[in-house]
Amino acid sequence: MKIRLLAIGQKMPSWVEAGYQEYAARMPPECRLELVELPLASRGKSKPLERTIREEGEKLLAALSGEMLIALDVRGRPWSTEQLAEQLAGWMQGGRDVALVIGGPDGLSEEVLARAERRWSLSPLTLPHPLVRIVVAEQLYRAMSILKGHPYHRA
Repeated sequence: MKIRLLAIGQKMPSWVEAGYQEYAARMPPECRLELVELPLASRGKSKPLERTIREEGEKLLAALSGEMLIALDVRGRPWSTEQLAEQLAGWMQGGRDVALVIGGPDGLSEEVLARAERRWSLSPLTLPHPLVRIVVAEQLYRAMSILKGHPYHRA
């Protein structure tokens, strides 16, 4: 199975790239984690925000290739690490790849949210989008360590 993390935003600081890579590299071959960075839509005073969000949503939807879409959204359902491990086990048994989507600084379009099979909230806090990449990668690795009986997760 492959999990693709589709994220709006490119040219992240080196600490973001290093943090993400640290955990993505730890994922086992049967559950690869791949980051797909998509460019921000142009922003300007004369351009309506709704149009910017819609353009980013179109980029995200165009990047899909039949995966189960899970939107990272503050209004989504929170999962504990153990619940994420259960989700991950189900995804692996289902035999279908997964796409986790992170919107731009203004959030996800209604079209992306409507297409999502699930919405996952990492926290009721608003997190910086670059940090979300690291948190998701670490939590997926932690969930996998639970499934594999690895001592990384010591709750």
